[in-house]
Amino acid sequence: MATTGPKTSGRILSIQSHVSYGYVGGKAAVFPLQCLGYDVDVVNTVNFSNHSGYGRFGGSRATAEELSNIFSIMEQNELLVPERLLTGYVPGAEATAAVTGLAKRLRERKPDLIYLLDPVLGDSGRLYVSPEVVPIYQAALPLATIITPNWFEVEVLTGITITNGQSLRQAMKTLHETYQVPHVVISSIPLKSWLKDLLPTHLRPPSDTSDSDYLACIASSREGDLVHAQCFPCIPGYFSGVGDLFSALVVGHFPAATFQSQETAADGETPLSRAVSHALSKTHAMLVLTHEAALALPEEERLATDEELDAREPMRKIRRMRGRELRLIQGQDIIRGTQPIEYRQLQPWTDFWTA
Repeated sequence: MATTGPKTSGRILSIQSHVSYGYVGGKAAVFPLQCLGYDVDVVNTVNFSNHSGYGRFGGSRATAEELSNIFSIMEQNELLVPERLLTGYVPGAEATAAVTGLAKRLRERKPDLIYLLDPVLGDSGRLYVSPEVVPIYQAALPLATIITPNWFEVEVLTGITITNGQSLRQAMKTLHETYQVPHVVISSIPLKSWLKDLLPTHLRPPSDTSDSDYLACIASSREGDLVHAQCFPCIPGYFSGVGDLFSALVVGHFPAATFQSQETAADGETPLSRAVSHALSKTHAMLVLTHEAALALPEEERLATDEELDAREPMRKIRRMRGRELRLIQGQDIIRGTQPIEYRQLQPWTDFWTA
């Protein structure tokens, strides 16, 4: 089915990384948002040749002074007028503080600002940023409408290691109550055995599949204690920019305050779960398209990862990374909702807080 989502328009300020080649950061977010009908104002926090996964990359990182100067001139020229704000990777504590300062001013000026904060801290147990950045993000959380951390970032922000249902609920409660975040979305969660057992039966993947074949997505709204979830097939291989695309689609599909109602629709959807369902469906379809295109490349452009060989011959890894760049242009009909795809609707997890 086609997944068009609600009619969208307005202006979004996107503050995140930029690469000349490929699709990560703003390059994975701006075009999709424009496809959804938004005007997008762009502030680049880094300007790199390509993403760091290539192994060889170069460019510059914006300083706090440079970012503040851009914000100041935009404000003086009355160009800082977004209805929505999207922030992603920011290099360093001072630059992150500058972006947080802007978010605070925009929130004070426009209380109904829709702000999606993607707290890019790290993944798989490793920080991408200096530890000094963590408390700055923690201070920024109350400014956000929606946050889209990965599993590791939830643990870093809350200080809670998630190993079972109790710790998962405690982490979510900390984000909602201590940090006052209205909406929390955690995507691409490894489906560990305890999480699979915790999920209601109707949300679990088929019993004849391996846990590693699926990932989970959880969306939680503070108002009404509403939690939704869904499992989806894992696409093999390493892809960059997936979280950036997903976050852009979430903020793009989230309805404006005028159209928000936390009442659950007849189909079980809420404004958050509907936005996340559209984002998840389109992101997964884009990954399938990208994976299929990568498989069709010549063999020398899809060689398996081998750290020793990759170190000896850098182009070996570079060709592999190049072949796995998101096919955003080829898949733009997916984003626009004019190409039929499977709608992966998040389902209510009614006993999340009591299980």
